[in-house]
Amino acid sequence: MREDLPPVGGFVLAGGKSSRMGSDKALLELAGKPLVLHATTKLLRVCAEVNVLGGDTALGRFAPLVRDLHPGCGPLGGIEAALRSSKCDWNLVLPVDVPFLPTFLLDNWLWSVLHNSAGEVRLSMLAVDGAPQPALLIIHREIASYLTAFLERGEFKLLPALRSACDEIAAKRNVKSERVFVEMQWDDPSAPTVTGDGETWRTPTEAQCKNSVRWFANLNTPQEFADAERHVDALDT
Repeated sequence: MREDLPPVGGFVLAGGKSSRMGSDKALLELAGKPLVLHATTKLLRVCAEVNVLGGDTALGRFAPLVRDLHPGCGPLGGIEAALRSSKCDWNLVLPVDVPFLPTFLLDNWLWSVLHNSAGEVRLSMLAVDGAPQPALLIIHREIASYLTAFLERGEFKLLPALRSACDEIAAKRNVKSERVFVEMQWDDPSAPTVTGDGETWRTPTEAQCKNSVRWFANLNTPQEFADAERHVDALDT
Protein backbone atom coordinates (compact mmCIF):
# COMPACT_ATOMS: atom_id res chain seq x y z
CA MET A 1 0.00 0.00 0.00
CA ARG A 2 1.36 3.41 -0.98
CA GLU A 3 1.83 5.76 1.97
CA ASP A 4 2.00 8.94 -0.14
CA LEU A 5 -1.69 8.72 -1.06
CA PRO A 6 -4.92 8.79 0.99
CA PRO A 7 -5.68 5.45 2.72
CA VAL A 8 -8.34 4.59 0.16
CA GLY A 9 -8.78 1.33 -1.72
CA GLY A 10 -9.42 1.70 -5.44
CA PHE A 11 -11.46 -0.92 -7.28
CA VAL A 12 -12.21 -1.15 -11.00
CA LEU A 13 -15.62 -2.73 -11.55
CA ALA A 14 -14.88 -4.92 -14.57
CA GLY A 15 -16.89 -8.10 -14.13
CA GLY A 16 -19.85 -7.32 -16.38
CA LYS A 17 -21.00 -9.58 -19.22
CA SER A 18 -20.53 -6.89 -21.92
CA SER A 19 -23.41 -8.51 -23.82
CA ARG A 20 -24.25 -5.35 -25.79
CA MET A 21 -20.62 -4.85 -26.79
CA GLY A 22 -20.19 -8.43 -28.04
CA SER A 23 -16.80 -8.89 -26.34
CA ASP A 24 -15.18 -8.11 -23.00
CA LYS A 25 -15.10 -4.32 -23.08
CA ALA A 26 -12.61 -4.15 -20.21
CA LEU A 27 -9.95 -5.38 -22.63
CA LEU A 28 -11.00 -3.26 -25.63
CA GLU A 29 -8.35 -0.71 -26.56
CA LEU A 30 -9.08 3.00 -26.68
CA ALA A 31 -6.17 5.20 -27.79
CA GLY A 32 -3.95 2.10 -27.71
CA LYS A 33 -4.79 1.10 -24.12
CA PRO A 34 -7.38 -1.34 -22.73
CA LEU A 35 -10.22 0.30 -20.84
CA VAL A 36 -9.10 -1.50 -17.70
CA LEU A 37 -5.69 0.18 -17.97
CA HIS A 38 -7.29 3.62 -18.32
CA ALA A 39 -9.25 2.90 -15.14
CA THR A 40 -6.36 1.52 -13.08
CA THR A 41 -4.16 4.44 -14.13
CA LYS A 42 -6.71 6.91 -12.75
CA LEU A 43 -7.07 5.02 -9.48
CA LEU A 44 -3.32 4.66 -8.99
CA ARG A 45 -3.11 8.46 -8.94
CA VAL A 46 -5.54 8.86 -6.04
CA CYS A 47 -5.73 5.56 -4.09
CA ALA A 48 -3.23 3.80 -1.86
CA GLU A 49 -4.01 0.39 -3.35
CA VAL A 50 -5.76 -0.65 -6.54
CA ASN A 51 -7.50 -3.88 -7.53
CA VAL A 52 -9.70 -5.10 -10.38
CA LEU A 53 -13.07 -6.70 -9.67
CA GLY A 54 -13.80 -9.51 -12.11
CA GLY A 55 -13.31 -13.14 -13.00
CA ASP A 56 -11.23 -12.98 -16.20
CA THR A 57 -7.64 -13.90 -15.37
CA ALA A 58 -6.46 -11.61 -18.19
CA LEU A 59 -7.50 -8.63 -16.07
CA GLY A 60 -4.93 -9.61 -13.45
CA ARG A 61 -2.17 -8.21 -15.68
CA PHE A 62 -3.26 -4.69 -14.77
CA ALA A 63 -3.82 -4.97 -11.01
CA PRO A 64 -4.49 -7.72 -8.47
CA LEU A 65 -7.75 -9.48 -9.28
CA VAL A 66 -10.57 -9.74 -6.73
CA ARG A 67 -13.22 -12.34 -7.59
CA ASP A 68 -16.83 -12.27 -6.46
CA LEU A 69 -17.66 -14.18 -3.30
CA HIS A 70 -21.19 -14.55 -4.67
CA PRO A 71 -20.71 -15.11 -8.43
CA GLY A 72 -23.38 -14.12 -10.91
CA CYS A 73 -24.92 -11.41 -8.74
CA GLY A 74 -23.96 -8.39 -10.82
CA PRO A 75 -22.20 -5.27 -9.53
CA LEU A 76 -23.54 -5.80 -6.01
CA GLY A 77 -21.46 -8.97 -5.78
CA GLY A 78 -18.38 -7.16 -7.02
CA ILE A 79 -18.73 -4.32 -4.53
CA GLU A 80 -19.28 -6.76 -1.67
CA ALA A 81 -16.10 -8.61 -2.67
CA ALA A 82 -14.23 -5.29 -2.79
CA LEU A 83 -15.24 -4.33 0.74
CA ARG A 84 -14.51 -7.80 2.10
CA SER A 85 -11.02 -7.81 0.59
CA SER A 86 -10.03 -4.18 1.21
CA LYS A 87 -7.38 -3.19 3.73
CA CYS A 88 -8.82 0.35 3.79
CA ASP A 89 -11.86 1.73 5.56
CA TRP A 90 -12.73 3.93 2.58
CA ASN A 91 -12.94 2.63 -0.98
CA LEU A 92 -13.51 4.16 -4.39
CA VAL A 93 -15.33 2.00 -6.96
CA LEU A 94 -14.90 3.00 -10.62
CA PRO A 95 -16.72 1.30 -13.53
CA VAL A 96 -14.35 0.16 -16.24
CA ASP A 97 -16.39 1.73 -19.04
CA VAL A 98 -16.20 5.46 -18.20
CA PRO A 99 -12.77 6.34 -19.67
CA PHE A 100 -13.57 10.04 -20.05
CA LEU A 101 -14.23 10.59 -16.35
CA PRO A 102 -11.39 12.94 -15.34
CA THR A 103 -9.03 11.96 -12.56
CA PHE A 104 -9.21 15.46 -11.08
CA LEU A 105 -12.92 14.94 -10.43
CA LEU A 106 -12.22 11.70 -8.54
CA ASP A 107 -9.47 13.45 -6.59
CA ASN A 108 -11.69 16.40 -5.62
CA TRP A 109 -14.56 14.10 -4.70
CA LEU A 110 -12.35 11.96 -2.46
CA TRP A 111 -10.94 15.08 -0.83
CA SER A 112 -14.47 16.30 -0.11
CA VAL A 113 -15.59 13.02 1.46
CA LEU A 114 -12.45 12.46 3.52
CA HIS A 115 -12.06 16.03 4.79
CA ASN A 116 -15.47 17.69 4.74
CA SER A 117 -17.90 14.93 5.66
CA ALA A 118 -19.37 14.37 9.09
CA GLY A 119 -18.34 11.22 10.90
CA GLU A 120 -21.63 9.46 10.15
CA VAL A 121 -21.08 9.31 6.38
CA ARG A 122 -20.59 5.80 5.04
CA LEU A 123 -21.36 6.25 1.34
CA SER A 124 -21.05 9.05 -1.20
CA MET A 125 -22.62 8.75 -4.62
CA LEU A 126 -22.67 11.15 -7.55
CA ALA A 127 -25.82 12.07 -9.44
CA VAL A 128 -25.79 13.33 -13.03
CA ASP A 129 -28.81 15.35 -14.15
CA GLY A 130 -30.58 14.00 -11.09
CA ALA A 131 -29.82 10.35 -11.91
CA PRO A 132 -27.79 8.45 -9.26
CA GLN A 133 -24.68 6.61 -10.46
CA PRO A 134 -24.65 3.61 -8.08
CA ALA A 135 -21.70 1.79 -9.67
CA LEU A 136 -19.46 4.84 -9.11
CA LEU A 137 -19.14 5.45 -5.40
CA ILE A 138 -17.01 6.09 -2.36
CA ILE A 139 -18.01 3.54 0.25
CA HIS A 140 -16.94 2.53 3.74
CA ARG A 141 -16.26 -1.13 4.37
CA GLU A 142 -18.66 -1.09 7.33
CA ILE A 143 -21.37 -1.58 4.70
CA ALA A 144 -19.98 -4.99 3.64
CA SER A 145 -22.06 -7.11 6.02
CA TYR A 146 -25.28 -5.42 4.91
CA LEU A 147 -24.51 -6.17 1.25
CA THR A 148 -23.73 -9.78 2.12
CA ALA A 149 -27.17 -10.08 3.72
CA PHE A 150 -28.82 -8.83 0.54
CA LEU A 151 -26.88 -11.28 -1.62
CA GLU A 152 -27.71 -14.20 0.64
CA ARG A 153 -31.40 -13.30 0.35
CA GLY A 154 -31.14 -13.33 -3.43
CA GLU A 155 -31.65 -9.57 -3.73
CA PHE A 156 -29.19 -8.21 -6.28
CA LYS A 157 -30.38 -4.68 -7.17
CA LEU A 158 -27.51 -2.36 -6.35
CA LEU A 159 -29.10 1.00 -5.51
CA PRO A 160 -31.85 -0.39 -3.23
CA ALA A 161 -29.25 -2.45 -1.37
CA LEU A 162 -26.98 0.56 -0.84
CA ARG A 163 -29.84 2.77 0.33
CA SER A 164 -31.18 0.09 2.66
CA ALA A 165 -27.75 -0.53 4.18
CA CYS A 166 -27.34 3.16 4.92
CA ASP A 167 -30.87 3.38 6.32
CA GLU A 168 -30.06 0.56 8.75
CA ILE A 169 -26.82 2.20 9.84
CA ALA A 170 -28.61 5.53 10.32
CA ALA A 171 -31.34 3.89 12.41
CA LYS A 172 -28.76 2.23 14.67
CA ARG A 173 -27.04 5.57 15.23
CA ASN A 174 -30.27 7.52 15.55
CA VAL A 175 -29.33 9.94 12.79
CA LYS A 176 -31.00 10.89 9.51
CA SER A 177 -30.27 8.64 6.53
CA GLU A 178 -28.92 11.55 4.50
CA ARG A 179 -26.09 11.89 7.02
CA VAL A 180 -24.98 8.35 6.18
CA PHE A 181 -25.83 8.25 2.47
CA VAL A 182 -24.65 11.44 0.74
CA GLU A 183 -25.68 12.06 -2.85
CA MET A 184 -23.73 14.80 -4.62
CA GLN A 185 -24.22 16.46 -7.98
CA TRP A 186 -21.05 16.07 -9.98
CA ASP A 187 -20.80 19.80 -10.61
CA ASP A 188 -21.43 20.73 -6.98
CA PRO A 189 -19.82 24.19 -6.59
CA SER A 190 -18.94 23.36 -2.99
CA ALA A 191 -16.54 20.63 -4.12
CA PRO A 192 -12.97 21.77 -3.42
CA THR A 193 -10.43 22.26 -6.16
CA VAL A 194 -7.03 20.67 -5.75
CA THR A 195 -4.34 22.72 -7.45
CA GLY A 196 -0.81 22.70 -8.57
CA ASP A 197 1.76 20.03 -7.77
CA GLY A 198 2.96 19.57 -11.33
CA GLU A 199 0.55 16.73 -12.10
CA THR A 200 -1.12 17.61 -15.41
CA TRP A 201 -4.18 15.47 -14.68
CA ARG A 202 -5.15 17.76 -11.80
CA THR A 203 -6.30 20.50 -14.19
CA PRO A 204 -9.00 19.90 -16.84
CA THR A 205 -7.85 20.39 -20.40
CA GLU A 206 -9.77 22.31 -23.04
CA ALA A 207 -10.68 19.02 -24.72
CA GLN A 208 -12.00 17.61 -21.46
CA CYS A 209 -14.16 20.67 -20.85
CA LYS A 210 -15.58 20.51 -24.37
CA ASN A 211 -16.42 16.83 -23.86
CA SER A 212 -17.84 17.07 -20.33
CA VAL A 213 -21.02 15.42 -21.62
CA ARG A 214 -18.93 12.25 -22.01
CA TRP A 215 -17.48 12.21 -18.50
CA PHE A 216 -20.13 9.85 -17.13
CA ALA A 217 -21.02 8.14 -20.40
CA ASN A 218 -20.75 4.35 -20.29
CA LEU A 219 -19.39 2.61 -23.38
CA ASN A 220 -21.85 -0.24 -23.86
CA THR A 221 -22.08 -0.79 -27.63
CA PRO A 222 -19.70 -0.91 -30.63
CA GLN A 223 -21.29 2.32 -31.86
CA GLU A 224 -20.56 4.11 -28.59
CA PHE A 225 -17.00 2.80 -28.65
CA ALA A 226 -16.50 4.00 -32.23
CA ASP A 227 -17.74 7.44 -31.22
CA ALA A 228 -15.34 7.47 -28.27
CA GLU A 229 -12.43 6.80 -30.61
CA ARG A 230 -13.10 10.17 -32.26
CA HIS A 231 -12.59 12.01 -28.97
CA VAL A 232 -9.48 10.44 -27.46
CA ASP A 233 -7.95 13.90 -27.00
CA ALA A 234 -10.34 14.24 -24.04
CA LEU A 235 -8.72 11.34 -22.17
CA ASP A 236 -6.29 12.02 -19.32
CA THR A 237 -4.68 8.57 -19.34
